[in-house]
Amino acid sequence: MLTLRGGAVGALLITIVGLLAMGTPATAPVAHAQEAVADGITIVADLKLSREGVLEVKEQITVPEGDKFTMTVPLRVPAGEGAERVFEVTDITAEGAGTAKVEGDLFTVRADPGQSSFSYSVNNTVSEQEGTQLFHWVGVMNADIASITASLISPSFEMGIVDCKLGPPNASKPCADVHIEADGVLYLEQTDLNKGDAIDLTLQIPPGTVPANAEIRETGSTAFDITAPVLAAFAVLLLALAALAAYVFRARRQQAQAGTGTIDPVLREDGKAQFTSPDGILPGEAGVLLDESADATDIAATVVDLAVRRYLWIAPISDSDWRITRVNPADDQLRPYEKAVYEALLPGGAEAVTVSELRAPGRVQAGPVREAMLADAVDRGALIDQTRRKLPIWLGIGLLVVGVGATIGLALTSGHALVGVAIALAGVAALLLPRFLPTRTAHGRTLTGQVRALQRGLDALRRDSIPPADQELVFSRALPFTVITGRADNWIRTFRDLDPSADRHPGLYWFGGFERDRNLHRFAGHFPYFITAVEGLFPAGN
Repeated sequence: MLTLRGGAVGALLITIVGLLAMGTPATAPVAHAQEAVADGITIVADLKLSREGVLEVKEQITVPEGDKFTMTVPLRVPAGEGAERVFEVTDITAEGAGTAKVEGDLFTVRADPGQSSFSYSVNNTVSEQEGTQLFHWVGVMNADIASITASLISPSFEMGIVDCKLGPPNASKPCADVHIEADGVLYLEQTDLNKGDAIDLTLQIPPGTVPANAEIRETGSTAFDITAPVLAAFAVLLLALAALAAYVFRARRQQAQAGTGTIDPVLREDGKAQFTSPDGILPGEAGVLLDESADATDIAATVVDLAVRRYLWIAPISDSDWRITRVNPADDQLRPYEKAVYEALLPGGAEAVTVSELRAPGRVQAGPVREAMLADAVDRGALIDQTRRKLPIWLGIGLLVVGVGATIGLALTSGHALVGVAIALAGVAALLLPRFLPTRTAHGRTLTGQVRALQRGLDALRRDSIPPADQELVFSRALPFTVITGRADNWIRTFRDLDPSADRHPGLYWFGGFERDRNLHRFAGHFPYFITAVEGLFPAGN
């Protein structure tokens, strides 16, 4: 069974007589019946219940000279204890001497003297009950109406009048002229309707004639209540978020599983040993690949690597300060990011600098160095250029704008404002998505796997497997790769008994201050402080 309170035929009668309205003529006297027919307000209405369950109304109101007509129809009407029906009026047009508009929870029609034409659609009018569909309307007129002429058609010609009563409450009588023709069109004609009269009309059509679209809310509900459309919207949102989370988890798991083997970091030929990295990868580049970011540790490893490769010389001044000296100029053998690190330490052709001098505010700019390291990884095809991931950003912005607009619009009209919130949250998720997606390319994943395999090879390496004359060079060339993973202490401990003078040159060839030592015991305690100091020159956000 379908019951429409204030919809379908109810809307018809609202249109015709101003039910539940304040349709009051401006003139004080109330005409008698005969005078009303000739001189009063007349209404002619044509109504159509579409197959979508939308009531399409066209009406013509004629107001005598000196009168005014106002009809205010509430879009929220009681629907039993603790509930109310909510209607929506759309597609409003007005011609002639009248206006029609929705103001909050009211639909208002105003007509000045003359003839006015109105058309509009009433939504949310249909609810389903077992066995049949009924149009049921009970309303009270708040104006004297001279005459009403109305017609109603529906998708089914099998429409029947169940009941029609007219008159004062508790004293009503059958309607004088309401009938349905053989073609299924309902006609209603009434004259001399008095202020205070009530109309109670019930029509019946076959079940399933139109889809149910009624909206019933609990009394006191707000636009931000949880309703069926809201639940549907958040269900879709949760499914989308679950799909995105699964995609991100799968992608990141693939990244984390890149590489399971071991690479021997030492190349042995003709009784000699030398360190080698996979695909000639550099320590700073490897550090960027491992965590998909350029951090202070990667820069510190690059500084050590520049010293190991004889571009810089490092010598301690005290326990907390070191002098960095130019050995060779930055040439074409260096990558752009290495030149950026070199220039950050020794700008403008400076020959030497102390770490304490570099600590001066604004002396070292970390931003350009980080950008150069990331750009190098992108140029070499190891990382995806984040600026090219525009689709999620534009999609997120679009959804966010639509969501905010929908929230405001729905809050001011039909409710379900949380639907807009769900759309906006989807936009936020789209904007955040690139932050969680891995940025490594297929080539980058391969390199990352090789770097991790190299790390496992370094962990497994033993000093005595390397000829004494080659130990210092292997130790030094591999040291920056252990800095990026925080395992420099373990690497130095492995080579702590290395005699740096075994190559006939006292001390480490790139780090001064330990020329008299015959092992790396003191160096092992000193080196971590240097790394910490260099990392402090390139803090995050600088």
